[in-house]
Amino acid sequence: MKIEANKNLKFTFKSISISILLFTTSCYVHRELRGKVQQSKDHKTYLIIQEKDSENCEIYVDGKIWPYEVGVKGEIKSGIHEITCGGKLTIEIKEGTTFIFDYWGP
Repeated sequence: MKIEANKNLKFTFKSISISILLFTTSCYVHRELRGKVQQSKDHKTYLIIQEKDSENCEIYVDGKIWPYEVGVKGEIKSGIHEITCGGKLTIEIKEGTTFIFDYWGP
């Protein structure tokens, strides 16, 4: 009986460990200078602009007005993009990720 309980405990611990590993890798978030990057669930590429550089500016991405509100996810092509709103910054968005842009600083 004691041996069987130990086997069940080891099995339960192993199952929990695997579940935690799968959960953390599927929710992986990587911090970059200008924001956070995470895998998108549908494998498309997105940009979320979390805040403006100043309240009185329009947000432009690659020279065009960004059609999404602050904090709203918008689909975008992977690659290097220029974001303008008061200041002008360049970011790289990798395919299949969501880039959460949140830092206008130097």
